[in-house]
Amino acid sequence: MKKVLLFSVVISGLLMMFASYVGADEKTSAKVAADPFVQPKLNYAYNALEPYIDAKTMEIHYSKHHAGYTAKLNAAVKGTKYSKMPIEKVLKKMKMKNAALRNNAGGYYNHNLFWEIMGPKKGGKPKDKLAKAIDKSFGSFEKFKAEFSKAAATQFGSGWAWLNVDKNKKLSICSTPNQDNPLMPGTKCKGKPIMVLDVWEHAYYLKYQNKRGDYIDSFFRVINWDKVSDNFCGK
Repeated sequence: MKKVLLFSVVISGLLMMFASYVGADEKTSAKVAADPFVQPKLNYAYNALEPYIDAKTMEIHYSKHHAGYTAKLNAAVKGTKYSKMPIEKVLKKMKMKNAALRNNAGGYYNHNLFWEIMGPKKGGKPKDKLAKAIDKSFGSFEKFKAEFSKAAATQFGSGWAWLNVDKNKKLSICSTPNQDNPLMPGTKCKGKPIMVLDVWEHAYYLKYQNKRGDYIDSFFRVINWDKVSDNFCGK
């Protein structure tokens, strides 16, 4: 009888422990599900873009900076109408005086695009429709590269350089400060972003220090032109 009673107590304890673990998992899942914006996973390893972008910079940039913007964006939209919108609509509808939303929605979107338009063993030149659009809009790929590099190099302080396309498939280049981007109201940029370069110092300082120009040159060695072309074509 004592052995049966002891066995029952042990089984009950194990069941209670299992229930608590399940409950904890459910709470964790519920919290994740409650966050409308999720940081996309990288399509490549931290060291995949070396020697052009080093692994340590990639790790810190993605796991600290981008993750931080994602978490703060979810906090900023909690309980607001923006929590039900896709990020592109948030950027177009928000008030620029809302600093928390402006900075973190921008930081979230900008980094999402930045990661996806780079890749290992990429670089080179665009092809097909995008190549023709670049030639038509800028005269040649070399002229486009020079103009884009200038926009990135001359952006004062922290910011971004952008390649955008309008409804007529005409391309344009601009730069924005801090975490602003072309989708936000009141920016000088026109069109939809299809490519971007992060020129915040945390994106390059560990490897390049103050040599932003060298970092910009290296960026062209890792551009995933297939993805930029998909963005241009609306895929």
